[in-house]
Amino acid sequence: MTFSLRLRPVEASDLDSFFVHQQDQDANHMAAFGAKDPFDRGVFDQHWQYILNEDSIVARTIEVDGSVAGHILSFIEDDVRSLSYWLGKEFWGRGITTAAVEKFLQDFPERPLRARAVADNEAAVRILTGRGFTEMGEERSFATSRGEVVREVILELGEDA
Repeated sequence: MTFSLRLRPVEASDLDSFFVHQQDQDANHMAAFGAKDPFDRGVFDQHWQYILNEDSIVARTIEVDGSVAGHILSFIEDDVRSLSYWLGKEFWGRGITTAAVEKFLQDFPERPLRARAVADNEAAVRILTGRGFTEMGEERSFATSRGEVVREVILELGEDA
């Protein structure tokens, strides 16, 4: 399958799509650390207001064939830049996340860069390790979206990658 992918600054109109994406039950299970109540638009808007106004956060909309497919962003956590992304379920399984992560890594070369994925989210782990991230540890944390403790893999893309 071929598609046209573009990463662009987040626009206010993208937030409606992001909000719909976060309501998907399967996506919340895979992410595990989503919103406590994915249907609470007020909390969602406050969260995105913070993201868009925080200078240290780089947020991009993933646009595929002219449609908002999701978002990808990096932020500072524990003094290290970290990567996060969310793709609408209707865009899964087409190589879009892989392409978006590759493009983001090209556009924003700051290293080291960390990422986290729930260990049973094999697709996320595969995407990250396939882009050069290596496992540097793991953590057990309570996942609000699942209501249980999960094992989270911590990965890093080093300066030499």
